[in-house]
Amino acid sequence: MSRKRLGDLLVESGLITEQQLETTLRRKSPEEKLGDALLQEGHITEQQLAETLERQLGIPRINLYQYPMDPEVIQLIPRDLAKRHQVMPIRKENHKLFVAMADPMDYFAIEELRMATGYQIIPALATKEELQRTISKHYDLQESLDEALSGYTVEETLDETGITDEDSPVVRLVNQIINHAVTQRASDIHFDPMETELKVRYRIDGILRTERSLPKHMQNVIIARIKIMGNLNITESRVPQDGRIKMNVNFKPVDIRLSTLPSVYGEKIVMRILDLSNALGDLENLGFAEDNLHKFIDMIEKPNGIVLITGPTGSGKSSTLYAALNRLNSEEVNIITIEDPVEYQLDGVNQVQVNEDIGMTFASGLRSILRQDPDIIMIGEIRDLETAQISIRSSLTGHLVLSTLHTNSAVAALTRLIDMGIEPFLISSSLTGVVAQRLVRRVCRDCSEVLPPTEREKEIFQASGLEINYIHKGRGCPSCTMTGYRGRIAIHEVLTLDNHIRELIMNAESSFKIRQYVQESGMKFLLADGLLKVAEGLTTTEEVLRVAAME
Repeated sequence: MSRKRLGDLLVESGLITEQQLETTLRRKSPEEKLGDALLQEGHITEQQLAETLERQLGIPRINLYQYPMDPEVIQLIPRDLAKRHQVMPIRKENHKLFVAMADPMDYFAIEELRMATGYQIIPALATKEELQRTISKHYDLQESLDEALSGYTVEETLDETGITDEDSPVVRLVNQIINHAVTQRASDIHFDPMETELKVRYRIDGILRTERSLPKHMQNVIIARIKIMGNLNITESRVPQDGRIKMNVNFKPVDIRLSTLPSVYGEKIVMRILDLSNALGDLENLGFAEDNLHKFIDMIEKPNGIVLITGPTGSGKSSTLYAALNRLNSEEVNIITIEDPVEYQLDGVNQVQVNEDIGMTFASGLRSILRQDPDIIMIGEIRDLETAQISIRSSLTGHLVLSTLHTNSAVAALTRLIDMGIEPFLISSSLTGVVAQRLVRRVCRDCSEVLPPTEREKEIFQASGLEINYIHKGRGCPSCTMTGYRGRIAIHEVLTLDNHIRELIMNAESSFKIRQYVQESGMKFLLADGLLKVAEGLTTTEEVLRVAAME
């Protein structure tokens, strides 16, 4: 019986169109597999590919995330072989060894595994990402941990070679913890000293999760190693320190911001991972609703004025600013930024780093920038009256100024500037618009299912003047580590200043009145924008209510 071709099966399942298949077949190189090419183009997900291959090849697909791993079976396949072919041994039965593979038709790999183990190899299907995570966890992280545990006893003190020699167990363990975090798409790694252990936690899609607990006696060597990586003073543990680490993980450049804080049980360390390969998005991919996107582009394409982006820490303000700069960046304009710290380096943009120790503050840096003939100025954050005043003067003298402010809503940014001590007439003449944003987790594409809304959800939608007939929720699957969410999307409210709002500011009217006016003129607040994204099946009501308050 002849097997159906993968492309035809995917078209039949309605996962891709005939046209997408033809375009991909034309574009891909001869040695590239069709499945990989379709993944690269973003037409299908890894789970969808695995499910279709399961139907095509008749080879069972397994869920590695929930599979109990036997250390004895894992030892049958050496680490370098598992990594080279991206395979994971899962169980043995008499003379058969069951192995999870992304490509069960790779006969060279199967033959090499048979020669290496002496077992008959029975392939099973798993996604590439699941395999990478499982190999990283069971081969790399576990091996480094076992090695480090056997290498350090409770009595042992810190020795210099143990934390500087690249082959030492502790160095390998720390590298593996970072590698594993990058593989899991974590944005932060927390090393939390507790009374009897050192907890390692990852923040994935905005939510913290304990990854593993390390023995208390390893705390000092691990913290010392991380401090050496960030060029910090390892003898000083009583004051907070900040540093940076640049490294390559899986051949991708990763920039890590490091912060230490003395706590009761030792120094707590947080590493913020800036993955440089997916740093710069286009404005179109940030999740703006169409009308909000047009409003925002109109704001940033004006020749002068101030555009503010507001929201709490970790709400994606920097990403939006960088995406805006990316759009405006061309040879005809001189863009200068002043940031603390410079997170992502942009080609063709002059970036200045704040250094308070030597008096290089936002305000003093801004004064110098104005003598550099800029067209567009980006200020990392408006923190004080002086910075706000210079920003406003810059916008009135013909510059476009982009910056961020910590407030809860777009309207609150206006009162925040007045509270800082800025004259209302200056705000009304210089401010072009304000964008408030938050990040919500995206429903996982692989395990999303359609459900009827609850009564409470119907009430919430009705209160915002919207109707909902069904919602999307993730069941939980290996690609979202059983959370039902994968990746994040932004929700926004975009306030454009018109003449009436300028008049209200000039007359020092309350934020309540301004809010009432913008609501009547049809502006969508965060909650409404979030609920529209729930209706589109992108996120859930719980996520929106987690970050945006009910009116």
